[in-house]
Amino acid sequence: MNKFYIYILTNHPRHTVLYVGFTDNLERRIYKHKNKIFKGFTAQYNCDKLVYFEEFSDKEEALLREKQLKKYKRQWKEDLINEMNAEWKDLHDNFKI
Repeated sequence: MNKFYIYILTNHPRHTVLYVGFTDNLERRIYKHKNKIFKGFTAQYNCDKLVYFEEFSDKEEALLREKQLKKYKRQWKEDLINEMNAEWKDLHDNFKI
């Protein structure tokens, strides 16, 4: 069964930037962000701290959710993060998918 993920990264320690992304392999994608393999937005703004994610079995549903999150204002995204991860810990450090 395929799994798809939307996720939110932030920079640390100040959490001034939020980045919303989509992937079919969350561990691999976060590894690439943490090691600055992507030379784009996340590397430039040091966004490599995973603070939120959702899992989907349907790719189209995940892509729609990603587009939805990207449209939301920052405060809504912060509220979403706070519901799942009130301390804004790096979730990548504590799980295996």
